[in-house]
Amino acid sequence: MPDWLLSIPAFIVAIGVLVAVHEYGHLWVARRMGVRILRYSLGFGPKLWGRTSRTSGTEYWISALPLGGYVKMLDEREAPVADEDKPYAFNRQHPLKRIAIVVAGPGVNFLFAIFAYWLVLMLGVHGLKPIIGPVPEDSIAAQAELVSGDQIVALDQERIESWQDLRLTLLDRALDHAQVQVSVVDQQGAQHTTSLDLRSVSEDPDKLFEQLGLAPYQPPSTPLIARVLPDSPAAAAGLQDGDQILAVDGEKMRTPQMLVEWIQAHPGTTAEFRIRRDGGTRTLAVTLGQTEREGQTIGQLGAAIGVDSAAWEAMRTTQRLGPLAAVPAAFARTWDVSALTLRLMGQMVIGNVSWRNISGPVQIASFAGQTASMGLTAFLSFMALVSVSLGIINLLPIPVLDGGHLLYYALEWIRGKPLSEAVQAAGQQAGLLALLLLMTLAFYNDILRLLG
Repeated sequence: MPDWLLSIPAFIVAIGVLVAVHEYGHLWVARRMGVRILRYSLGFGPKLWGRTSRTSGTEYWISALPLGGYVKMLDEREAPVADEDKPYAFNRQHPLKRIAIVVAGPGVNFLFAIFAYWLVLMLGVHGLKPIIGPVPEDSIAAQAELVSGDQIVALDQERIESWQDLRLTLLDRALDHAQVQVSVVDQQGAQHTTSLDLRSVSEDPDKLFEQLGLAPYQPPSTPLIARVLPDSPAAAAGLQDGDQILAVDGEKMRTPQMLVEWIQAHPGTTAEFRIRRDGGTRTLAVTLGQTEREGQTIGQLGAAIGVDSAAWEAMRTTQRLGPLAAVPAAFARTWDVSALTLRLMGQMVIGNVSWRNISGPVQIASFAGQTASMGLTAFLSFMALVSVSLGIINLLPIPVLDGGHLLYYALEWIRGKPLSEAVQAAGQQAGLLALLLLMTLAFYNDILRLLG
């Protein structure tokens, strides 16, 4: 299945659910504050489907543009309101009530993230053990005397279960520019402690791990032929699905990548492939094909190359908690992700983290498709992360966003009267401009990623 066939529906489902819970947060609290709800819409623009509640008169819509949603409340600033209905108008409510209504949307996004992480932790978080690969000379990891095959089990006595835990924790510590105590178990099972010096590292996630010299360990694993393409050099030589490639021209093939690189570097060559098939070994003469790629001639075998999964299965780890234990863990994970997101945003503002880390709808849709293809837990984790991001972004003090309205109502509460219409209009225009610039930057980053 092409990636976009999964990315588009996964993106619509994710955004639809997150917008629905966000707007429902506004609706639920508004009703309890005595405000009449005129419309609850998923999406903007023309109505695709709708119905009207017989009891409340609220219109429920699904609209054409699935990139947001809104709750329309009775409000004298938008249309005339009959005298008997004025007590139910949003603009007539005390500023603290309006603040509660506005903050409910982002608040529900955080609650959804907690719920999603709770489900994920019960279903099981799958990942790779935090075992490190080859360590470059003169890297920070080399200075800490870390070597390939070491498994990092704790940072500053905080348990590390997977590479995902390691990345998030190190990124958080890198923002503090401190030294980190690292507990390590080597390949012989001995445990020791060393120190990673993060005082001079970049805060940018794209640069951090390159500076540290840390990358996941790739176990030596014999490449195999996953699928032979018809009318290919592999088929002509007699290679079959499931053949393990032990060596080529006497050179041992330790990983699929090593085999791919050898094939690409020898276009048109006839080579001896030593293979294992049905428990025995044999040698086949294979004449490689060739093709043009980016102005270069590279070798071609005509087969999908895979790997014996046993070595990688040993690298996998699963963190699973019971329903009660998962509750505080879900709160903690939501807090950690929220705090890290805010800190990274702050680093972007002062220029320490690249603005290219901002993703637009194209990149988000791509992530949605990738995580959906990986399974329910990966997709739920993605939705939790996006939900946290939506909550934080909506709380920014930018007019047109929830945070801008919160700022206006807080000032009204403090001053005892609302800001002038001219000031509010100017703020709305500035907010729209800021939002437009942010969306333009996000689309620009998406285009750059598409162009490689």
